[in-house]
Amino acid sequence: MVASTGGHLKQLHRWRLHLDEVQGPFSWITFDKQQSRSMLADEDVEYVKVIGSRDPRGALRSLPDAARIVRRQAPSAIVSTGSAVALPFMLAGRARGVRCLYIESAARSQGPSLTGRMVARIPGVELYTQYPGWADGQWRYRGSIFDDFMVAPSEPVEDRPLRVVVTLGTLKYGFERLIHRLLEILPADAEVLWQSGSTGVGGLGIEGCESMPEDELAAAMREADVVVSHAGVGSALTALEAGRLPVLVPRLVRFGEHVDDHQNQIATELESRGLAVNVTPDALDLETLLVAAASRVVTGSEVGC
Repeated sequence: MVASTGGHLKQLHRWRLHLDEVQGPFSWITFDKQQSRSMLADEDVEYVKVIGSRDPRGALRSLPDAARIVRRQAPSAIVSTGSAVALPFMLAGRARGVRCLYIESAARSQGPSLTGRMVARIPGVELYTQYPGWADGQWRYRGSIFDDFMVAPSEPVEDRPLRVVVTLGTLKYGFERLIHRLLEILPADAEVLWQSGSTGVGGLGIEGCESMPEDELAAAMREADVVVSHAGVGSALTALEAGRLPVLVPRLVRFGEHVDDHQNQIATELESRGLAVNVTPDALDLETLLVAAASRVVTGSEVGC
């Protein structure tokens, strides 16, 4: 099981429950981060050098290490959700005749990522999309990671201070627009956990943390009334698993908040499923937060589906 940390690892960790054709035990290849140490605490894990997104040269430089790991572990299959770390392991795996499955991220509703396009050139890799709209003879559709979830009514927020989790992920880009808007609209007595990532909060009168272990962030979301998040797949999935209908605010490239605008695709897809509120910072208000707080998210297994 090969994935970068963040949303890629979060998706793969959940996909392991649905891989009918690939059986465990699983061995994990990822980066050494707080998220991976928390999420994979009881798993067989091998940490590898970080490969940045959109860094195919870095991925190819990692090929000798990937080849050594594949040769030593001799897996029956390699499964990856990306991003660039998938490339060396798919190359090394196919060179040894190992079955390789690449599941494109749920962030990509309109076509494959750069990594997906490169992996698709490797003969024999089985390719899967999470969107039927761009499935074809090469990319197969077998469902989405979001298919597990549905929305149910919740109890109104009690007459007490609003409990809010704000999570901006661990990207190297700031998201000042969202922080500043929340400071404008949140009640003075709101209890807020700020996972602020690379966004500077000095001088704003709040205490932010750059990152949190997966289990601590999930626990905080379960206790919250509402989760406000950038529109990253990992953050959205964590909120859904915690039973919260996330308020998603996409980062935009024109403000220097990401490398492209694919977060719009994520937020739009989840809103169309009724699994998120999709909003811009300017349109975000207290009523939006209260609407999200009035819903809860459940899985099919919880309601007998």
